[in-house]
Amino acid sequence: MKLNRRVLNRTTLDRQLLLARSPLSPAGAIERLVALQGQDVNPPYYGLWSRLASFTQEDLTSLLYGKQVVRGSLLRSTQHLALADDYLWLRPMMQAPMSRARQAGFGRATGEVDLDELVTLARGHLAGRTLTRPQLRDLLLERWPEVEPMALGWSAQALVPVVHAPPSGVWNRGGATPFTLAEEWLGRPLDDAPPIERLVTRYLAAFGPASVLDVQMWSGLTRLRPVIEAMPLRKYHDTEGRVLYDLPDAPLAEEDVPAPVRFLPAFDNLIVAYADRTRMMTDEQRKAVCVGAVIFPTFLVDGVVAGMWDIKDGVLELRPFGPLPERAMAELAAEGAGLLAFAGAPGGTLAWRHPSEGRRASA
Repeated sequence: MKLNRRVLNRTTLDRQLLLARSPLSPAGAIERLVALQGQDVNPPYYGLWSRLASFTQEDLTSLLYGKQVVRGSLLRSTQHLALADDYLWLRPMMQAPMSRARQAGFGRATGEVDLDELVTLARGHLAGRTLTRPQLRDLLLERWPEVEPMALGWSAQALVPVVHAPPSGVWNRGGATPFTLAEEWLGRPLDDAPPIERLVTRYLAAFGPASVLDVQMWSGLTRLRPVIEAMPLRKYHDTEGRVLYDLPDAPLAEEDVPAPVRFLPAFDNLIVAYADRTRMMTDEQRKAVCVGAVIFPTFLVDGVVAGMWDIKDGVLELRPFGPLPERAMAELAAEGAGLLAFAGAPGGTLAWRHPSEGRRASA
């Protein structure tokens, strides 16, 4: 069976809770989505606001303080928020790609460092207390004073399972990243050998149908083809002939289902969940949205990326990639007013910056 982009788009939006705001709890939504990418503090809050029928900033903050949700390095070696139960198996599964990323970034700088000793020392320094990355770095420098300081701090983060305890990850809270041993924070050991099939199943439930390359792009894992092909999954093809996999009983959405406008935050996992992202945006749009390690906030019109946005000083600026129908602009204005209120700027200004104008025009 061949699936066109429209069916893939609507199915993805449905599984991402973006066709209609969901009655799920915030914890239930995070579980559904596997994890929320959270290099910056506020995007996970925006992402849940766009997906849930009822959500406040305190809802997520209380989950972080209550240890039901934790923040740490996970998929693609980047910061994510995940349920504590999921962190216990996700973090061990990510160790191999995190070690590769560490080696690529800091292998030369730490060539003379015994990594097993580094892990032992870092764990010892963190036992029973929380340290910021600079504090842990400086303690490790006492053992390796000739090594690049940044390499030591980031190596410890990559090799030792740590979580960033609140107030790290809390709305509008910045500062140095704190390290706490994950087992101590959660009071439970991490899984020894979690099955890869668990990750594939969870990914497809949230992002499927998808190709092997899509799963690898999202997770940072490699050589998944034998695993996926051995699973009892349903196979489709897209219009380009690529093989797509899905859970056997997972429904597909109808291609004519209406899709409301939605705001996606910076680094939203939906935008980086596929090797082939044409179900969500054109290749040209991808170049504007995904710049190096930065994923800019986007808004969706008729289910696909139609522009980028930003909030600063009570102004929500919308930068569409091209002309928009009046109805879409009205819907964006209404949804944008809700976004401003959520961000703590009720009555804020909505502004448009059209590519052809090069200036801002208030609406």
